Amino acid sequence: MNIAIVVSEFNEEVTSRMLSVAKDKAKLMKLKISHSCMVPGAYDMPIIVDSLLQKKDVDAVVTLGAIIKGQTKHDEVISHAVARALTDLSLKYQKPVSLGISGPGMQERHAYARIRPVAERAVEAVVRITDELKRIQK
Repeated sequence: MNIAIVVSEFNEEVTSRMLSVAKDKAKLMKLKISHSCMVPGAYDMPIIVDSLLQKKDVDAVVTLGAIIKGQTKHDEVISHAVARALTDLSLKYQKPVSLGISGPGMQERHAYARIRPVAERAVEAVVRITDELKRIQK
């Protein structure tokens, strides 16, 4: 299975570690990472995910990011917009797009605590969804 990974540069100390965990998990699961893309922030992911889903060598896309709460509700606005856009793209192309984006409403310490579980689950999710799609399409 060929996957692509899209990573937010915002909160890079967290997201660079998420990428490392996701790469290790993909290797363990014998997945090929055909593309790895960096974007400025989670909000910027959908356009790149759209382009990746059009490629024949991409079976699924893993997204990685950390949206940390600030003094306003900006984290909620970004999280909801990104989740909706990624869901729409997954449905449009009938390919899995995992939401490996932690937040909203979390503090920085929570983002660090969620690095491994969020990144690993994001990789596992695209495989499980792909398997289930194949099963029901038979």
